[in-house]
Amino acid sequence: MSNERRGARGSPPRQASHINCEREVLAMKIDVVIVGGGPAGLSAALILGRCHRQVLLCDDEQPRNRASHAIHGLLGREGRSPSAFLGEARQELTRYKSVSIRWTRVNDITPADEGFEFTCADGTTGIASKVLLATGIVDELPEIAGVEALYGVSVHHCLYCDGFEYAGKPVAAFGKGDEGADLAVMMKHWMADVVACSDGTEISADAARKLKQHGIPLRNEPIASVEGAEGVLTKIRFKSGPDLDRAALFFSTGCHQASDLSELLGCKRDRKGGVVTDSATEETSVPGVYVAGDVSRDVLLVAAAIAEGAKAAVAINKAFLLRDGFCE
Repeated sequence: MSNERRGARGSPPRQASHINCEREVLAMKIDVVIVGGGPAGLSAALILGRCHRQVLLCDDEQPRNRASHAIHGLLGREGRSPSAFLGEARQELTRYKSVSIRWTRVNDITPADEGFEFTCADGTTGIASKVLLATGIVDELPEIAGVEALYGVSVHHCLYCDGFEYAGKPVAAFGKGDEGADLAVMMKHWMADVVACSDGTEISADAARKLKQHGIPLRNEPIASVEGAEGVLTKIRFKSGPDLDRAALFFSTGCHQASDLSELLGCKRDRKGGVVTDSATEETSVPGVYVAGDVSRDVLLVAAAIAEGAKAAVAINKAFLLRDGFCE
């Protein structure tokens, strides 16, 4: 369509008129501002829209899985592309006139007398009674030449998302020190032919014992590059020693929060950097601030993110009902 525009790589086309984002929202007062328009944020917006809550969802179009070609483990949408999934979800929100979306980044949120003041990169400002952070995380890709071109197609970070497709194929596990060895051992449940790659780092005696126990070879030479065509890995080249033919590479190199808003608000974090929440409500240590999806760094699946978004939305609406005397 002529008025569609594509955002970040892999993000779905969208139309400004689809999600009520043409309405004037400069200096607004709303019930909830949702930061992040991935599965968790969209799920929360859907539930809150059905509760007639005034919601602004802000999204900077940088979904974690934008490089992926398919979503797995999502009942009813197995194998759907992330862009198609997001496009359909956004379209479903158009019937809820109390929900608006703006394609912008939220730069700042501060506590105020009537809730939370927020400021967006596009100049939008306002006050929200509640805040839902669904900002997600960013995967730290291995610093190997050629990885970015293969990421999301044959270089992956999640076994639960992509491991099933590689049963019977030769794969590699990448990670410094014991990280790669531990990942390789786990991968043996999914695939028979696994090689651990520690990229020039040593592993512990315990990790070496586990690799031997499970029949997993170790390549500890530094990796020079990975090669493939059309996103499909074919070969790992080392700075010394023979090349390694592989169909996929899974990595364990860590991830970090995509936004510092939870830190600015003073939300408590766990030792892994995830935001600590109330298990019943998804509310953080800061009253009125909720999180959903990968930002909590619990179960990092689209299905779980959708559930957490809905759970947080129900808790937020219940807080409003309690405030207004509609329930006890």
